[in-house]
Amino acid sequence: MQTFPAALPLAGKTIVVTGAGPMAEAKLRLFLTSPARLKWLAGDGVSPPGFAGRVESRPQAAQATDFAGAALVFIAEADPSARRQQARWARDAGALVNLVDEPAGSDFQTPALVDRDEVVVAIATGGAAPVLSVDLRGAIERLLPPRIGRLAALAREMRSTVKRVLGDFEARRAFWERVLRGPARDLALAGDQEGARRAFLDTLNRPEAPQEGVVHLVGAGPGDPELLTLRAARLLREADVIIHDRLVSSEVLDLARRDARRIDVGKERNHHPVPQETIEALLVEEAQKGQRVVRLKGGDPYIFGRGGEEVAALRAAGIRVEVTPGISAALAAAASSQIPLTHRGLASSVTLASGVGRRGGPTPELRALIEGTGALYMSVDAAPRIQSQLLALGRAGATPVAVVEHASQDQERTIYCTLATLASTVDSEAITGPAMIFLGEAVTLGAAYAPAPERAPQREAQRA
Repeated sequence: MQTFPAALPLAGKTIVVTGAGPMAEAKLRLFLTSPARLKWLAGDGVSPPGFAGRVESRPQAAQATDFAGAALVFIAEADPSARRQQARWARDAGALVNLVDEPAGSDFQTPALVDRDEVVVAIATGGAAPVLSVDLRGAIERLLPPRIGRLAALAREMRSTVKRVLGDFEARRAFWERVLRGPARDLALAGDQEGARRAFLDTLNRPEAPQEGVVHLVGAGPGDPELLTLRAARLLREADVIIHDRLVSSEVLDLARRDARRIDVGKERNHHPVPQETIEALLVEEAQKGQRVVRLKGGDPYIFGRGGEEVAALRAAGIRVEVTPGISAALAAAASSQIPLTHRGLASSVTLASGVGRRGGPTPELRALIEGTGALYMSVDAAPRIQSQLLALGRAGATPVAVVEHASQDQERTIYCTLATLASTVDSEAITGPAMIFLGEAVTLGAAYAPAPERAPQREAQRA
């Protein structure tokens, strides 16, 4: 380890920044939300409006007495001789000095910070690669829940109470592991601080009570892990059990904990090895064991994902359930093919429909697709019936159609045709993978943007 990013409590501390300009202002902004006293020796600089009332500043040049009592000093003064003099004064006063943009002469470097109030993450490269630190900070920002600081604040508030109630160290450690991974955590991250406090106290008052299970219905999106929501990625990392569909990609599943149990309940076309009722019973069973269960569904749980049925079954069993939306296949396929689902002058409405009905039930009614943009799920096999039914209802045979197969994944391809040639195109192009069918005038915009020379090799690769 080349550098040590120590955590310095800031309450009661004085921080001094010297010099004017963007670099000095950037250092001050680091501490605006802290409890530290901030002094800005700006020389002839002018304090920006956002610092008024929070930063003590004056236009005179820095003097030795200005550094008395300072804990940290950031010197952004441009004049080299003034920088050296100020550094001597600051060190004589017992402060640690950071010479801005001069890591070799500094007592410490400023790390890139992820600030969640009570939770602060520092990324340090010893001044060698500040841009790398910034990039790493961005990655960590996406991983940490925005309200994680509230959970830490609650833990701080309750720490003395826990120590009083649980005298044994091992009992306290077990309590903290349980409470910070249970309902109190979920409620705090959802913004319900009072609910989190009640759950915290309930766990403290009933330490031997069975752990409450929870089921999260999570949209896995169309397959590309970068299209997961931040919340979905976090829930995957926290899950004890993952019950997933066939269409969930291995790249998405790789984001889960290595020790999480994975249960495949995927259905294929005309082949449902795990009935829906069995899936619902499995969700209830795992949650009743006190597990954090993620029910991972391709696309979005509430768009042809039977999420409503699973939520109803879990509620009936008294299981806590939450739903995290995902990017549905229609949105992902339209975006990657640059087909706007609505467009001024071409389409003022969009209809999401399925080409298949309930097993043993009536054929889906497609009357809603005679105008606007239609987005059809699970419709490849039903292409001949969709074509004939829409033509019979009066939709023109020249209506533009796009079939997007394997949206967002490496093998994605988009094929354009018309409603009159839809069935023959599905057959001639041997479209078998998960696919969305779009129809309507807005499809022409996607066709206009599409680089035709790139589509032909993809089709040849598919045939091979």
